[in-house]
Amino acid sequence: MIDRFLKSKLGQQILKFGVVGFLCFFIEFGLLILLKELCHLPVIVANTAAFTVSAIVNYILSIAFVFDADRSANQGKQFIVFFVLAVGGLIINNVVLKLGTLILDPFWSRSYILVKPFATGVVMVYNFITRKLFIERKSGNGEKPGERAETD
Repeated sequence: MIDRFLKSKLGQQILKFGVVGFLCFFIEFGLLILLKELCHLPVIVANTAAFTVSAIVNYILSIAFVFDADRSANQGKQFIVFFVLAVGGLIINNVVLKLGTLILDPFWSRSYILVKPFATGVVMVYNFITRKLFIERKSGNGEKPGERAETD
């Protein structure tokens, strides 16, 4: 059953999404620590900058490798949809990060390091669902994304 799921289109998408997300997490986490510790930016400012860079990389990789994006669609419109969804993810990420650090900072001033992976996990679920719904190509003739209808 698991093997069949992993070989399915959705299973493959989730695996690819996970690989892209893992790479982008390290980009984001590394930038967050760099901006917070070396540049002494406030955690939410550092997180917003790191998230933005990671979101751009994630967009490029998601379109190229993960989702069956409609290549005939208006690319500008597609990016705007992605951007709006990313802003939603950023808001969720910053809220979770802020709440977590408010609770944990009295115990450890660098609690953002512990909270960030949790915030990223919450946003990862949000990202997969929203990108699947809004970015992946939809067909109007009953075919699945990536398949072509047969012509007579």
